[in-house]
Amino acid sequence: MRVMGAGDYTAAMRAVTGQCGRYVFTLLVMLVGTSGMAWAACDDPPQRQVNWRGCDKQGQDLRGLDLEGAVLIRTNLAGADLSGARLTGADLSFANLSDARAEEVRMAGARLLGANLQGVRLRGAVLDGVAADRADLSGAKLIGTRLHKASFYQTNLQEADLSDADLADADLKQASLTRAVMNGASLARAVLDGANLEYAVLTRANLERARLHRARLAHADLRDANLTRASLVDADLFETVFTGARLSGATWVDRRRCLLDAVTRCR
Repeated sequence: MRVMGAGDYTAAMRAVTGQCGRYVFTLLVMLVGTSGMAWAACDDPPQRQVNWRGCDKQGQDLRGLDLEGAVLIRTNLAGADLSGARLTGADLSFANLSDARAEEVRMAGARLLGANLQGVRLRGAVLDGVAADRADLSGAKLIGTRLHKASFYQTNLQEADLSDADLADADLKQASLTRAVMNGASLARAVLDGANLEYAVLTRANLERARLHRARLAHADLRDANLTRASLVDADLFETVFTGARLSGATWVDRRRCLLDAVTRCR
């Protein structure tokens, strides 16, 4: 076997060093390129699947734009105008949309996890199937908004206006709806287990087959509401108003089944 001499060792080291150098250079090019792309993303024009992650778009006019599938995680959209925009399937997790204007926006299937939507205006918007768990929608205007099968687990909806909104099949477990206005809203088959609806106004609301186990409804107003076959097991009904409410076949707090002709009170 041949013993490596000093010259062979030097040549080998040069080869290894050169190869490592090429790898390091290639890696640096990739990193610089990626960094440049991420930095330039905030200046990218509005388009489908645009990546504006963490960008500052505060107060911008984005009306009617097609931003379907856009990445808007932690993006600042406070006070922006998104009226009529298309954000179907977009990811707005932890984004700031406080006081934004988004009437008639199309946002079905979007992600709004932990997002700040305080005071946002979403009248007539389509948010079917959105995931807005733990988001803050306090004081939001969602009049006539479509929220079918939306998820609002532990979401803050205090003092929000959901009049005539469609929340059928929605998940509102442990949501805070204190003093929310839900006149004429549809909550058919919605799950509100553990939700706080104290002082909420639900006159003429449709709660048919809704589940309100352990829900807090103290001082809530459910005049003329439809609670047919709804379940209120272990709910807090202190001073709750049921005048004119239909309670046909509803399951009461003590698990009694209300008579089919029950109105105003379970009997």
